[in-house]
Amino acid sequence: MGNRRDSRPRAGGVTEAESTIGDEMTSRQKVSTMSKRSEPAAGLRRIVVPLLLAATVIVVFASKPGREATRPAPAPMVSHSSTVQTAGIPRLVDFGADKCIPCKAMAPILVALRAEYAGRLQVDFIDVWKNPRAGDPYNIFAIPTQIFFDGNGKELTRHEGFISKQDILDTWKRFGVELSAPRASAPRS
Repeated sequence: MGNRRDSRPRAGGVTEAESTIGDEMTSRQKVSTMSKRSEPAAGLRRIVVPLLLAATVIVVFASKPGREATRPAPAPMVSHSSTVQTAGIPRLVDFGADKCIPCKAMAPILVALRAEYAGRLQVDFIDVWKNPRAGDPYNIFAIPTQIFFDGNGKELTRHEGFISKQDILDTWKRFGVELSAPRASAPRS
């Protein structure tokens, strides 16, 4: 009884089941026809969409606020050859380059150490990209490389890669080099 309605002819002498099959065929034909027409458009979309995405990314990064306003890290005092160690003062020599990313990150640390421990620690920076031979006597194979020398010029240890200010101070302490706390400025009356 439930199929009774399916067997009744619809307008045009077609049953409901036949009509559904006919609709599917028509839909398939429509999709096929549409895809044939859209093939050039799909190819164009494959090119245009990635180009638009790339352009958007470039515009977003290029227009980021504050890019121009950022100050570069202060450059450490550069010495293109090995400097002479002041007698009795421990020395930290950083071998790097002014264009190397981890070396750039080290620059403000070296500047701060040089300022805070002036007269108690000699801090030198040697740019081995500008003077490749400067690292030869020290067997430098990677930058940045920091070499820790005691007050007599004897190498205590070395470190390759970025190293934080606190790790530098801890290394000195581990070797018994007491740098003492940075001098606090006297209160003004």
